[in-house]
Amino acid sequence: MSKSLKRVKAEAKALGLSINIIREDVVTTTAQLAANARGCGVNQIVKSILFREEGSERHVLFLTAGGNKVSQAKAEAVCRHALARADAASIRAYTGFAIGGVSPLGHLNPVAKFMDPSLMDFPTIWAAAGTPNHVFEIKPALLAEKTGAVIVDFIE
Repeated sequence: MSKSLKRVKAEAKALGLSINIIREDVVTTTAQLAANARGCGVNQIVKSILFREEGSERHVLFLTAGGNKVSQAKAEAVCRHALARADAASIRAYTGFAIGGVSPLGHLNPVAKFMDPSLMDFPTIWAAAGTPNHVFEIKPALLAEKTGAVIVDFIE
């Protein structure tokens, strides 16, 4: 089992979350591919979009519905920092996850989290579990509550 997957499981347990992590046998590196694999709509897939605070190594996580795009201007307004799009190397170094497997849980460093309100439209949503091939299902309100994600509009 990968270190990333172990961190996700450990944080879920620490938060009192009972999640069932599923390993996909197909590539799920995009929201549409993940939706196809799960048999759900693309907006039920949680995309984890990371920005880095300018002048800092701190990263900010925007959890958005799979078909939505993050507006950088709105993102900066909600987190009150100038932001730069995080690259693959900084994402891995700061969170411990590779792109395509960034989970809302199990980060190496503290990450401020914001959540797209449109995710609340679904009874359950699917999020990455630390690798590009592992996902878990969760109620959106529970995800926000347990991760401390602020539900706010930051979508284009």
